[in-house]
Amino acid sequence: MELRDLRNFIAVVQSGSYTRAANQSFVSQPSLSKSIKRLEEEINIKLLERSTRYVRLTDAGRIVFDQAKKAVLALDEMPVLLNDLKQMHTGSISIGIPSLVSMLFFPELARKFHESYPHVKLDLTERGAKLIWELVDNGDVNIGFVVLPANESLFDIQPFIEDEFVLFVHKEHPLAKCEVVSLEDLKEEQFIIFSEEYSLHDLVIHACTKAGFIPTIAYKSSQWDLIVELVASRLGITLLPRSIYEKQKHNDIQKIELQEQLLWRLGIITKRDAYLSVASKEFLSFTQ
Repeated sequence: MELRDLRNFIAVVQSGSYTRAANQSFVSQPSLSKSIKRLEEEINIKLLERSTRYVRLTDAGRIVFDQAKKAVLALDEMPVLLNDLKQMHTGSISIGIPSLVSMLFFPELARKFHESYPHVKLDLTERGAKLIWELVDNGDVNIGFVVLPANESLFDIQPFIEDEFVLFVHKEHPLAKCEVVSLEDLKEEQFIIFSEEYSLHDLVIHACTKAGFIPTIAYKSSQWDLIVELVASRLGITLLPRSIYEKQKHNDIQKIELQEQLLWRLGIITKRDAYLSVASKEFLSFTQ
């Protein structure tokens, strides 16, 4: 079924005659007649009742006319929609994001992005950073926020935010009076840390091991606020990025600086050589 034949059919019906349709479309009347006949032969059904003064739709013609208008309209809209996408008026971006990033940094980033691109939809998948690497690699999300380093052979990496770890203790903990502690000072402590699917779990374990001890793990959680609650309940200590201390509301929590520099480095990854939509590219540029 040729699009040209559908357009000619619509023109004839809307104008009410072959003559007017030919004049309006700058097509000869014999060409219009052949086009309609070709359409009728293709679907093997009569579409128009013809007379010398007018044309009238058959029941089948009414169905074809209604559907043809929808099809032609959709095709005519396609360049407009594609142009809107190129101009960043519309689009959708799938983003993998760890819970800490979604709480600390993403709301403000999303708000500002929405102000600039109100019709671009952000589809968020919240997982631990380790799982986000897999989501990006498998193509389940376009963009992922992860803890660096990441595999540069698999991903294109854009640095995002860097923060320092600090010690969280209850305000009546013996270490609470210290301004600075070393990791070695914590070897007898009960640790409360993120669960294994989160990169912060490995980061804390590695830092303690490097300091000469394997930490005793009292509790693991996937929720930063529960970790803080457990510390506030005097069930252990934790190492978390400084920015979390500024978000938490517990008056019983004391923050202590670490002698060693333990960094939380966040980056944004996309799969190397994968297609990125205009919207995704603009989002990456916006985060910088």
